[in-house]
Amino acid sequence: MEENLKQQDSNVIKIALFGPESTGKTTLARQLAAHFKTNWAPEFAREYLEQKLRKTGQICEPEDLLPIAVGQTKAENEALLTANRYLFSDTCLLATKVFSEIYYSFCDPALEEAAYSHQYDLFFLTDIDVPWEKDLLRDKPEGREEIFQTFRSVLIENNKPYITLRGDDETRFQKAIGIIEDFVRAKEIGFKAHDFVHIYKKNIQLQTIKEHLELFAMELRKQILQDQH
Repeated sequence: MEENLKQQDSNVIKIALFGPESTGKTTLARQLAAHFKTNWAPEFAREYLEQKLRKTGQICEPEDLLPIAVGQTKAENEALLTANRYLFSDTCLLATKVFSEIYYSFCDPALEEAAYSHQYDLFFLTDIDVPWEKDLLRDKPEGREEIFQTFRSVLIENNKPYITLRGDDETRFQKAIGIIEDFVRAKEIGFKAHDFVHIYKKNIQLQTIKEHLELFAMELRKQILQDQH
């Protein structure tokens, strides 16, 4: 893999906001970073393409996607250096890959390799139940459901731990805070990300699991002591 597409190793909990355009990713990344007093990595593509539009009057072309991927990787790696326990990424290379295939039916092999190799502890899949807001770069108000299902399928096909966020900005924000706090508690108990997502989707309380595990451990210790006598 190209060096400038490599993700920096870190113990920071990395959470990626993942979903179609105009689904509240930037708002949520900014809110969560402020709440948890840490960094967020903005979407490099927006900065890159707005600058290109101002200079040339042109929008995204296939040859822009690899520089965008390099810039996004650099932004995330730099943000990791000063992150406080968490890093919230407004997007990720997997999203760049999805957009490349939607718009151009093609993905640069270097981008594809990097997209598959980048790891996040958790993905928040942002639903399309918020109004589409037009700006200079957004251009797909139609077909939102199909695009959302494409994003969802990519997460499933690549076995990524994800939870879908729905509702208005405040609803998503409060839900995300609760999920993150539960995720940390689950990690402390010893669960992996996929375990946590399964527990969350089954609506099982972590405290209940913890109490059962403690009871099991106590009974196991008793049995060991009995076997020693």
